[in-house]
Amino acid sequence: MEEHPKKKKKGCRNPETKFQFELNSCSKAKDLRGAISLYDDAVSNNTRLNQHHFNALLYLCSNSVADPSLKPTALDYGFRAFRHMSALAVLPNEATVTAVARLAAAKGDADYAFELVKSMGKNYNNALPRLRTYDPALFCFCEMLDADKAYEVEEHMNGVGVSLEEAELAALLKVSARCGRVDKVYEYLHRLRSSVRCVSESTAVVIEEWFRGSKASEVGEAEFDAGRVKEGVLRNGGGWHGQGWVGKGDWVVSRTSVVADGHCCCCGQQLVCVDIDDVETEKFAGSVAALAFEREVKANFSEFQAWLEKHASYEAIVDGANIGLYQQNFADGGFNISQLDDVVKELYNRSGKKWPLVVLHNKRLRGLMENPSSRRLVEEWMKNGVLYTTPNGSNDDWYWLFAAVKLRCLLVTNDEMRDHIFELIGSNFFNQWKERHQASSLHFCERKPKTSDATIIFIGYPEGMKNRNAKEATILFPSKAPTENTPMPESEKGYWHVPLVSGTSCESTRCWLCITRPSGHDAVATVSNGVSSLDSQVDENSATSIAGKRKERSPPS
Repeated sequence: MEEHPKKKKKGCRNPETKFQFELNSCSKAKDLRGAISLYDDAVSNNTRLNQHHFNALLYLCSNSVADPSLKPTALDYGFRAFRHMSALAVLPNEATVTAVARLAAAKGDADYAFELVKSMGKNYNNALPRLRTYDPALFCFCEMLDADKAYEVEEHMNGVGVSLEEAELAALLKVSARCGRVDKVYEYLHRLRSSVRCVSESTAVVIEEWFRGSKASEVGEAEFDAGRVKEGVLRNGGGWHGQGWVGKGDWVVSRTSVVADGHCCCCGQQLVCVDIDDVETEKFAGSVAALAFEREVKANFSEFQAWLEKHASYEAIVDGANIGLYQQNFADGGFNISQLDDVVKELYNRSGKKWPLVVLHNKRLRGLMENPSSRRLVEEWMKNGVLYTTPNGSNDDWYWLFAAVKLRCLLVTNDEMRDHIFELIGSNFFNQWKERHQASSLHFCERKPKTSDATIIFIGYPEGMKNRNAKEATILFPSKAPTENTPMPESEKGYWHVPLVSGTSCESTRCWLCITRPSGHDAVATVSNGVSSLDSQVDENSATSIAGKRKERSPPS
């Protein structure tokens, strides 16, 4: 019987394929000595070696250095294999460099590990480094307490667009603390705050070690510009000021919990949800606009942007079609303009007699204008500057979403924005923005006996818009208490609260670090010439999270 030509017998493997197969088996079994024996045989037999062969051996060597009994052999054969690879002119890739950098770091040669990474683009066919490629040099410099070299590695990472994660930030925080680089400690605490949210136990220990050390008690000033600190808190979304160390003296570090309403069980401070800051908000608005330009007629959306610049005082945006059509999917159902008007009037009453902006498609407007009773309401809205109609062929979703983000204000819509989330999923701050601004529910209380309930999404809650008793609609705003994704807050008094990773979804069991200075506990709200001392700090109760519109003007009455 003739054998099928595509079938290969296992015994017909060439030496290179056989070596690769056996080397992979040793790698899976973590058999360094077996792999070395295979390598020696391959060299003796003049087996043609390729990049995959060398990478498999180097990977096994770099993973074996953690075993003291294997470390000398792993280092010896690892560097021998890399020299052999270079002699054969086999081009290394990112995996090669990562493995050799790990070997260099295991030998304590962080400089060589870093040089390997820096030479990748020049010597290795423009191979791009990854986070794991930098880690050996970075961690080695940190362990050696060579802070300047560690910062140099970080700078190089930033230059090629590689972002640090918790382990790297914790290492940089630790070396900065131990070397007394107080400004860098402050910087990395904020880097952790913005990117990590809840820290691991090992990172928490690093933070505790810093604040309990003698150097930490020396940082800060007894007198500081309280107005500037408060302005920083407002500008940055309510949860941090970023103005440097505030206060003076020893820190008290405790492990505690935070109750459901956001109060710290240790110091009693009210923690709040933190909105994204002005810079991130502008980036988000820019990304929404860019996506809109790809899908909308550019002239139409540009016209809306220009109009919005001239009408930037709105404190609430309403998705008109969504509210008007809510629960109207029955036989006689249709666009309920009275339902929409209830929301408009309620927002007007809540905001100190300021009209919201209703975004409505032009096609919908034409239908409303054909009905005399609806026409009167629409004309009233137009007279009061309530209405913006999007042009034919447009998707009004992009208009109300952009307006809410750009003006940093309340958005009323029942749209779950799944399509928008899909489009914007690459944004690092989109989920935080949505979390900070998503509200619970809205109840329509009509004059008729029948009452309907609607689930609603709100984005933002402008300062001054309090929950009053309403005749037509009752709006429930989102809780300002911190959630599992709340960045660690830095208060106006310079206090820090750091959430730790929890093994459960129950917030009440989450452990927090409460970091305070005792001299700030009895602070009173007195400021002289804009300068506050530890005995005259701004009352913490006055610090609130403004997750809605952040304008430099007096809040509505």
